[in-house]
Amino acid sequence: MLLILAQYLQQFHTGFGVFQYLTLRGILGVLTALGMALFLGPWMIRTLQLRQIGQAVRNDGPQSHLSKKGTPTMGGALILTAITISTLLWADLSNLYVWVVLGVTISFGAIGWVDDYRKVIEKNSRGLPSRWKYFWQSVFGLAAAIILYMAADTPADTTLIVPFFKSLEFQLGAFFIVLTYFVIVGASNAVNLTDGLDGLAILPTVMVGGALGIFAYLSGNVQFSQYLLIPYVQGSGELLIFCGALIGAGLGFLWFNTYPAQVFMGDVGALSLGAALGVIAVIVRQEIVLFIMGGIFVVETLSVIVQVASFKMTGRRVFRMAPIHHHFELKGWPEPRVIVRFWIITVILVLIGLSTLKLR
Repeated sequence: MLLILAQYLQQFHTGFGVFQYLTLRGILGVLTALGMALFLGPWMIRTLQLRQIGQAVRNDGPQSHLSKKGTPTMGGALILTAITISTLLWADLSNLYVWVVLGVTISFGAIGWVDDYRKVIEKNSRGLPSRWKYFWQSVFGLAAAIILYMAADTPADTTLIVPFFKSLEFQLGAFFIVLTYFVIVGASNAVNLTDGLDGLAILPTVMVGGALGIFAYLSGNVQFSQYLLIPYVQGSGELLIFCGALIGAGLGFLWFNTYPAQVFMGDVGALSLGAALGVIAVIVRQEIVLFIMGGIFVVETLSVIVQVASFKMTGRRVFRMAPIHHHFELKGWPEPRVIVRFWIITVILVLIGLSTLKLR
């Protein structure tokens, strides 16, 4: 929106041409979303408290979590608002990828909002039934996959890149739709499962989102993509603005979500942010790198799968409680220790993911 205004004003003063640079708009996207989150956060928390929109806590979980009961939730709406407005202000709105990512983020946020609303407003402990949650995730995930497949201009747009190898890649064809669907839906649910401790999910999301922003910027530049031997995806650089907005909104939310949390993001935030990471990774052709950088999300998901499978088949539990962050809590780790150590692991994994740009 402001890019259009800057382009118009450029005819009167050439200085407005500076807004054509992705890096500047990316920084402004960060600052805009961060400022909005910090400014609106206190008002949002007061509103949620007045409306008694508070978190329910499992009685079979760590005893330290009982004090969290009633903490305002659905704070993910703040993140979505800051991301959406910042992106609309600074991104090129003629770019298809911007609208696909925004559409996926908002639609998955709507699914999470309905689930949260039923849990905390209607006091329905089931929330949105799993079959319906998965159904709508599938609808929106497939829609995005089909749009991206139809918009593919070159074979590189639907090629699976294997990191650490110069020329190991697989042309997916129509299977691209299947892969995209699983990446989006899988990432959405993985972040949601991780969102169980104060700040545990949001900072890894910010770090992975920032790294994907770097991939988007490089993939959208002909010279950089050729030099680094990564696919050139025309227009993908504009996703740097969205990633910047995600960073700013996430850090602003973390200001209030850090231990002890004043607000939780709820499914409205976790489902949408995970889906956003998934669709960006697909667009820049870095699905496997997302798997590496989001290793914490992967381990959290696998811990739930293993726990459920083991209990159904043998009647025994592998972990004291799943997802795995609760296992460490029940082993005696203080909550801040679990959170910070998971953050440290994510830093390492993100650096490994970024190293794939040169290690081939």
